Amino acid sequence: MLDAKRLTILTESAKYDVSCSSSGSARKNSGGIGNASYGGICHSFTTDGRCISLLKILMTNKCAYDCLYCVNRRSNDVPRASATPDEICEVTMEFYKRNYIEGLFLSSAVEGNPDKTMELLLETVIKLRKVYGFNGYIHLKGIPGADKLLLDRAGSYVDRMSFNIELPSEKSLKMLAPQKSRKSIFLPMSNMATEYIMARKEKNYRFLPAGQTTQMIIGASPETDGQIIKLTEGLYDRFKLKRVYFSSYVPTNYKTSLLPTTPVGLLREHRLYQADWLLRFYGFKADELLSTDENFDLSVDPKCSWALKNMHLFPVEVNTAKPEMLLRVPGIGFKSASKIVAARKYSKLDFNDLLKMRVVLKRAVHFITCNGKFCGQEKLTAVKNIIALSERADTYEQISMFSTNDITFSVLGGEL
Repeated sequence: MLDAKRLTILTESAKYDVSCSSSGSARKNSGGIGNASYGGICHSFTTDGRCISLLKILMTNKCAYDCLYCVNRRSNDVPRASATPDEICEVTMEFYKRNYIEGLFLSSAVEGNPDKTMELLLETVIKLRKVYGFNGYIHLKGIPGADKLLLDRAGSYVDRMSFNIELPSEKSLKMLAPQKSRKSIFLPMSNMATEYIMARKEKNYRFLPAGQTTQMIIGASPETDGQIIKLTEGLYDRFKLKRVYFSSYVPTNYKTSLLPTTPVGLLREHRLYQADWLLRFYGFKADELLSTDENFDLSVDPKCSWALKNMHLFPVEVNTAKPEMLLRVPGIGFKSASKIVAARKYSKLDFNDLLKMRVVLKRAVHFITCNGKFCGQEKLTAVKNIIALSERADTYEQISMFSTNDITFSVLGGEL
């Protein structure tokens, strides 16, 4: 059985990997224990605010690589530990039975070589499925450089796999992680994407039912947000990824001048996630959001930032605007846009109607008209200041049972 000391070391060593979630798979119980669900149930929060529901653990933190940004790098003086496949299986089953977790996120440092490490990970997931009868969610971290047959076989037993890019450019990878290369990471991603597409054509939904993901560390290297979002867009297009995760750099190595000595903070990461959402669901392109030499304005979200740069497109009339243009209005999301499009078939909408639909008028009012009536600010500086102020209020104020849209709207000069 995995003792408490080793369990602490192996889970603590896995905390910097954020490319995990417990959704996207509907693996059914087939005589064993547990199910997976498209919408995972989250039970707890990490110290930096992330919601988790998975046992995140490494098979070992004894690494042969010496990536400068990594806490588990070979040259770092930290406690080391390893677990056997059976020990990982046993702790997973015990935690699951106690309802501590919804599934397993299993990763590993590269001990010896990629093939040896991948063989141990594969043995673990096979035992979990076939010997221990575990039908819950499993996210397995693929080892770049491992044999394709090992990776393909693993895809048949787990719900999701990820191959972490780590750094946004080849130059940074060579500087901070010289034993890794973009080719060694992109090749297995490409192979898994091909296998995934073939499996779906053959109606084989047990091969990576939740697809694959990746992660980038933000702030360890000098790439701009524009470069990162452009790369993110390319990853979605080329490898059909389900998610690209961003992890703010946390200093773990003060002995080199190649890395920042202070944390990047979560706000930049948050802005990238917001931009990622716009790419995936709102029809934006990376080039629209930022040029490759720019970073996001941290004072406003990327959608507001885009709107402020394109004020010549606004205001739009909510009663006649195309749905895709409504989605680009700050303060109007998918649900609100759908309600607007459905309701305006029967009557003309006014600001009162938008309030009832829970449109965030403290943002939207500057970019829309209702029946030709405009109640926002026209000056660009004033609009930005009001939006930035409201966003800071959203961040720090306690959630209220009552909407403040009407109060904010009256302060902005609107008339109900």
